[in-house]
Amino acid sequence: MLVRRRRCSYITNMFEVLVYLYETYYRPDACPDSVALAKKLSAVGFEEEEISRALGWLTDLAETTNEIFSQQARQTAFSFGFRVYAEREYELLGSAAIGFVEFLESADVINALQREIVLERACAVNECPISLDKLKVIVLMVLWSQGKEPDGLMFDELFFDDEDSSPPVYH
Repeated sequence: MLVRRRRCSYITNMFEVLVYLYETYYRPDACPDSVALAKKLSAVGFEEEEISRALGWLTDLAETTNEIFSQQARQTAFSFGFRVYAEREYELLGSAAIGFVEFLESADVINALQREIVLERACAVNECPISLDKLKVIVLMVLWSQGKEPDGLMFDELFFDDEDSSPPVYH
């Protein structure tokens, strides 16, 4: 499991629901319709409020993705130069998140259009500043929603757990 989920259903959050969906469904089109999915998530132990927030967030992700990709011809400028962040974006994201997004783009994990989707979805969380753990889940969900998966090394970067005090064992 990528994120350690707590067994008590009252301690879950929207990001745990998102990670569960990623782990359970290889592709987003493998998910059942929203009513059936909500029932399955409830049966697993997620709270109704968190299920609703996660499904709403995914719906908004799909709308944002469609909107940005439909305007792709006008947004070719995103592919050149660098991204300048508005003051409000910088407040919402924080320097660590912005640095991480820039790292992902320079490592070709995400492209300029995916960056904009990640930034929009991160700002929608409305957490000042957003934690890197949550940002990593957002990046993963953006890629997942587009049927893409990061390579193994980048996957490790996205989900290295800082709480693991023991170093990795190499054979």
